[in-house]
Amino acid sequence: MTEAKKLFVKTYGCQMNVYDSQRMQDVLAPLGYQSVDSAEGADMVILNTCHIREKAAEKVFSDLGRVRKHKEAKEASGGDKMIVAVAGCVAQAEGAELMKREPMVDMVFGPQTYHRLPEMVARANRAVGRNRIVDTDFPAEEKFDHLPEQVSKQGYSAFLAIQEGCDKFCTFCVVPYTRGAEYSRPGADVIREAKQLVAQGTRELTLLGQNVNAYHGEAPNGGEWTLGRLLRELAEIDGLDRIRYTTSHPRDVDEDLISAHRDIKKLMPFLHLPVQAGGDRVLQAMNRKHTNADYRDIAKRLKDACPDLALSSDFIVGFPGESDKDFEDTMEIVRDITFIQAFSFKYSPRPGTPASAMELQVPEKVKTERIMRLQALLAEQQLTFNQNSVGKEMDVLLERHGKYEGQLVGKSPYMQPVHVSGLPESALGQIVRLKITEALPNSLGGELVDATQSDQKSERNVA
Repeated sequence: MTEAKKLFVKTYGCQMNVYDSQRMQDVLAPLGYQSVDSAEGADMVILNTCHIREKAAEKVFSDLGRVRKHKEAKEASGGDKMIVAVAGCVAQAEGAELMKREPMVDMVFGPQTYHRLPEMVARANRAVGRNRIVDTDFPAEEKFDHLPEQVSKQGYSAFLAIQEGCDKFCTFCVVPYTRGAEYSRPGADVIREAKQLVAQGTRELTLLGQNVNAYHGEAPNGGEWTLGRLLRELAEIDGLDRIRYTTSHPRDVDEDLISAHRDIKKLMPFLHLPVQAGGDRVLQAMNRKHTNADYRDIAKRLKDACPDLALSSDFIVGFPGESDKDFEDTMEIVRDITFIQAFSFKYSPRPGTPASAMELQVPEKVKTERIMRLQALLAEQQLTFNQNSVGKEMDVLLERHGKYEGQLVGKSPYMQPVHVSGLPESALGQIVRLKITEALPNSLGGELVDATQSDQKSERNVA
């Protein structure tokens, strides 16, 4: 039996990175690596990075400084070598700079190459010389083909990557350069992995992709499945009670997907659909290839198909050339559509993206004023939605212990954390019917309606 080794993985950014980190652990498990909660004393440390946020690389270098102390302490005490790796999108975009600035890093590899981790570890552990490894190829198909078929247990809610990469080339975004071209996993592989997770206790699956609704995977009997068709197939899996997907692009919302929101009761009535901005001039400069009117029409058709559907979105404020009128168009679309959750950011240039070289960069003071106004409106909408939930009944999947003794916390159909007291430990993993009694800015409180109504597996979630 292989001697156990300690593996610490720190995950930055999106849900796709969470999924990738889990699969890295699956890849390394046959080598004897077991996950731990700290870099201290670890045999291997992986920083799985994200390049979306501002100053992403600097945050990685800051964390590497802390890891260096653990590495030096371990080796000074006579322990085995600690392998230090940087993975993900910062590694993909800035691998050479990482190696140059931080000599103690042993491995740098992109998000499409972690299936080759066993080979990289073997090379890094060779006794002769210092073997530093950079692997930043783009073989998405090869990666999924070579990952272990068996997936480790994730819990009552789990992520499942079905699509990767992006062909949209928004002018502000590095994803096409760090994740590569769009690739969809074969439908049979997705169904197999979903069934494995359900057999291990998962009741809610979130399908992941940079543009998840661009999914066009190979069908088991030839041809292609759209995301709508894949959702219908997944809904037939016994024991899978809830399905979500993220992140979507407005350009890839088709009639098949809209009808899936109408027909599939297991598909949660909550959709993250980034608009990014409300001004058509800005949307064009972003290369979004949809207009304000397009987005409004898509939102209307989705809500017509599923009247209890609620949306969340992403917003970028202060994109180069954004005028006062452009920003007011963003405020107007928020007021008209309403979003129950949102991620909003001030524009910051990403090296190598077209927008970073654009003229008419918006002054920082103006961006700050605009983001404060937008976030105040979005926070008001989220609080209002939560307050309007009071008195309603919702099916809540209980997932973990709460902050207080005897408290359990679950997820509503709309991704709101809901806490409830007085239920036994055995209620974890169950879907219970709760009456919402309290609304806070970021969570809800509830009480059990009736024990006989718990675990209603296929209801449409909200009364």
